[in-house]
Amino acid sequence: MKLILAIVNNDDSALVSGELTRAGYSITKLSTTGGFLQTGNTTLLIGTEDNQVEEVKSIIRKHSITRKKLSPTDSSFGRGMMPTDVSAETEVKGATVFVLSVDDFERL
Repeated sequence: MKLILAIVNNDDSALVSGELTRAGYSITKLSTTGGFLQTGNTTLLIGTEDNQVEEVKSIIRKHSITRKKLSPTDSSFGRGMMPTDVSAETEVKGATVFVLSVDDFERL
């Protein structure tokens, strides 16, 4: 058995969650915030059998969009907004996925 942790952009989370649920997967949604861009994400917890991992990843990949976001430069960290502060455009993937092995699972 596997536990998939999928950190999904908030803009994509409703569609990804809906498609996973429609495909028969049970999910738990957590509201999270990324450390780099300081923007909201949704972290999905998905328990699945080993042979279903690729299908789950495929659904997430299909419904998560890579986009460009403005991120603060090193010169702006720890300071207030100043006219000299510059933001850089960064490519942000639609999801980051971790697949973890599960040693034990029980519904209580």
